[in-house]
Parts: sequence; C-alpha cells; structure tokens
Amino acid sequence: MLIVVTGGSGSGKSEYAESLVLRLAEGPKLYIATMYPFDEESHQRIVRHRRMRKGKGFDTLELYTGLKNAGISGYDTALLECVSNLCANEMYQENGTGERTAEEILDGVRQIYGQCRHLIIVTNEIFSDGIDYDPETVRYQRCLGEINRRLATMADLVVEVVYSIPLIHKGSLPGVNM
Repeated sequence: MLIVVTGGSGSGKSEYAESLVLRLAEGPKLYIATMYPFDEESHQRIVRHRRMRKGKGFDTLELYTGLKNAGISGYDTALLECVSNLCANEMYQENGTGERTAEEILDGVRQIYGQCRHLIIVTNEIFSDGIDYDPETVRYQRCLGEINRRLATMADLVVEVVYSIPLIHKGSLPGVNM
C-alpha cells in the first residue's frame, strides 16, 4: 500500500505516519530520513524525530538526494520523511538534480515502493498561507506541488493531518481506525 500523509508544520503528520507504519508492518521497518542538517533548527528537528521513533524498531537510512539509488530490499514497510526536504535537497544541493527534481523524486518513490510492501510518505502542505514569495521560493513551491499532486494520484490512501486529526482525502485503510 502506498500512503501519502500531508499537513502543515507541527500538525502531527510525522507522529501519525509512524503510527501507520507500526500498525501495518509485519516485518522490518525502515525510516528514510531526508532532512539535511544545515543549521541549528534542522539539528534540533532531527534529534526530536530520532526521539519520536526510539524503541519502535526502525532502521534508519539518512538520504538527502538520489532516492532511486537507495536499495531497501528486505524491508516490509518504509517511511519516507519527508518529500519537502528531499525536494529542496534535489533542487539546491550541489549533487542534486536541479530542474529534474520532480521526475527524480517520483522515480525514486516508484523504485522504493517496488522493494517493499508498504511505503508511507510524509510531505508538507505549504501552499495556503497567502504570502507572496520571491521567485525562487515560488519555483520550489511549484515543484513540490507537482510532486505532491502526482504522489496523490499514485497513492492508495491520502491523509491530511490537521491538529493531529487525520482527514482522509482518498482511499481507506481496512482494519485501522482513523
């Protein structure tokens, strides 16, 4: 099953996505971490996420670019956290794919999903604040928006988390209370 979990910053989407992994996984679990530790805030977020998943049986793969090159065979369920970071990394890091970011990430998702039974993908909803941004930020938003739309099309289940409340936009998850 391919699941997309979206929501705003601090919405509870990461915690919810982890709970889905714990409910669905019948074998080894992999956490694919994409946040590049470039400043103190990112270091603090990484520490918080490590604490959140401590003791839950996740193996962790830190991967900032090149998702399609990640071999994850042997894992029943993978959690990709998160596409927003991966998009920025691919667009702006020296070893990223630049203009090919959307296709690169979508190819990577297909590759990863082909190697496991369940893939849960976390992404951010960054499009409704009504603020005018500089052209480079708008370019990033457009790329992430394209990726999110295409992931939603591919997904069996799309859930938006608002104030820690999951709202299903597509599909269902039999046997799991939402």
